[in-house]
Amino acid sequence: MTLHRELLIGGKDVPAASGRTARDVNPYTGEVYATVAAAGAGDVTRAVDAADAAFEEWAAVSPFARRKILLDAADLLESRSEQAAAHMAGEAGGTRPWAGFNVALAAQMFREAASAVTAPRGEVLTAQEPGALGLAVREPVGVVAAFSPWNAPVILGVRAVAAPLAAGNTVVLKPSEDAPVSCGLFIADILREAGLPDGVLNVVTNDPADAAEVAEALIADPRVRSVNFTGSTEVGRIIGIHAATHLKPAVLELGGKNAIIVLEDADLDYAVDAAAFGVFMNSGQICMSGDRILVHASVAEEFTRKFTAKVAALPSGSPEEPHTVIGPLVTPAAARRVAALVEDAVARGATVLTGGGEPEGSVYPATVLTDVPREAELYHGEAFGPVCVVTPFADDDEAVALANDTDNGLTCGIITENGTHGLTVARRIRTGIVHVGDQSVADEPQAPFGGFKASGYGRFGGRWGIEAFSNTRWVTLATRHAHYPF
Repeated sequence: MTLHRELLIGGKDVPAASGRTARDVNPYTGEVYATVAAAGAGDVTRAVDAADAAFEEWAAVSPFARRKILLDAADLLESRSEQAAAHMAGEAGGTRPWAGFNVALAAQMFREAASAVTAPRGEVLTAQEPGALGLAVREPVGVVAAFSPWNAPVILGVRAVAAPLAAGNTVVLKPSEDAPVSCGLFIADILREAGLPDGVLNVVTNDPADAAEVAEALIADPRVRSVNFTGSTEVGRIIGIHAATHLKPAVLELGGKNAIIVLEDADLDYAVDAAAFGVFMNSGQICMSGDRILVHASVAEEFTRKFTAKVAALPSGSPEEPHTVIGPLVTPAAARRVAALVEDAVARGATVLTGGGEPEGSVYPATVLTDVPREAELYHGEAFGPVCVVTPFADDDEAVALANDTDNGLTCGIITENGTHGLTVARRIRTGIVHVGDQSVADEPQAPFGGFKASGYGRFGGRWGIEAFSNTRWVTLATRHAHYPF
């Protein structure tokens, strides 16, 4: 049965003012999974009205009461894992292992945010004036505009709201048009059941044709004081420009062109398994996915042979089958885009070791290429699909140069059995994240998560996430009367 969901504004499920709806299509079957209200600019204003009205009371809620809501939300989310899996498969083609990972990590994100509510925040300052006490105090900013993407919908839907709420802000969330339930309304349902007061979290869904209008109206509203966005670099630039135009701070976590580096001393069987996970988890639709595998020349032939064999055997098909690794991409158009990248690379001289060809609907085969030239679009462009390029290197200097040969700088994995060697290489990689002894895909709720260069700025996670959505104020208390010159 097709779901239907309205906007969430002020604790109530309400239709868009226009009465319009948008379709949410299952990428594997092509059937309509859900319909959602299609908001316009006026609906955004209503949502900000509700968030602004709820802010003062929410900011004054006891820290222990706020913490309990987030902890209860974590427990509720874990209890709804089957529901989350159904939404993810129906909207974005997410496989069951990917859904399980989403639920587990998102629940821990709620718990980490809960712990931050009662963590010490602020500093006592040395004061110049005699008898004065200086304080640096962190306080909520007000209404936060949050944008959540479809690819890791439960993780990134929770991440979009958990830290802002923990810091005492209210939120208007605009979820992706490709997974409005998984990365928006489902998260709101969990928080409402956990006791979040009306108006503290509002969700505005929209038709893809209205995305730019809705986003601009949300960021431009003067009561919105901070923005957080996770998505492509292309759209992130637009969001960043809007935020800067209105002098609003933003946290932007954008695209990646991530490398997995296999050093000469790597355990090759481990490296093959690690790289296969780092490239093909969620069919490569993770901002941290390894588009490029850089392998020391002395082991490149053996690694490539074993890796290609493993990739060729990865099961593909329906996301609802428990053993599927390569499920559908988010839309048939996304699969055609990936196919075009591979076709262009081959036309320019690249070699396909496995995979390639045309997609079947939204499913594109796991693909490994080599000898991709610089002029190919895939050389610099993010694949965001089940595709990687294997490239040999002669020494550390060449590996570092290749890894850094991108405008992006999100994450990197370095496979080695020598931690000292790996750390030495890691210090030269220009990314926001690097993992020594592991591949490129990892996230922990207490860690500072974010990119460098065209992969964005600002950090989610731990105390960094709380700081991102707080305003630091200087407060002084004079313990005696001051003397003035006149």
